[in-house]
Amino acid sequence: MCCLGRADMVSEPLLHKMKILVVDDDRMSVTLLEQLLQRRGYSHVMGITDSRKALDICATFDPDLILLDLIMPEMDGFALLEALREDGSESFLPIVVLTADITEEARARALEAGATDFLVKPVSQVEALLRIRNLLEVRRLNVVLENQRAALEEAVRERTAELQTANQRLQSASAFSGA
Repeated sequence: MCCLGRADMVSEPLLHKMKILVVDDDRMSVTLLEQLLQRRGYSHVMGITDSRKALDICATFDPDLILLDLIMPEMDGFALLEALREDGSESFLPIVVLTADITEEARARALEAGATDFLVKPVSQVEALLRIRNLLEVRRLNVVLENQRAALEEAVRERTAELQTANQRLQSASAFSGA
């Protein structure tokens, strides 16, 4: 247990700098979530009440986690989930659904559409904060892994180019000595 606590203490400041987007048509819900997260030290929280703007905001804000309501006018959470997954890059973007819809159908449909987690309103603040922290940690580790993979691929490309150059030199030297 002590080791888990120690790891959390090390990564917590990193997590607090990560970006969280709240999408809910109810201004009060957005404000409450923003305040809750900011009181817990999260400094990059953006809330919107018009789900139709979410894709554009994702492109500029580049969130590390999205808190998403399902029941919204114009574009509901299901449609936004599908649009985010279609539009999204290959990187892992956790999406936590926060909804008053308690049906199993809604839960299954949201998770099938790409939600990472599902919480029913009214949400336990402790549970929500722990799930958010855990998913941000997974996101952070995923980004680290992607960066390491990209660095490894670059190193392989460079080494391959070096080997091709060395091979060409050997072939040239072999052709020269054989002539």
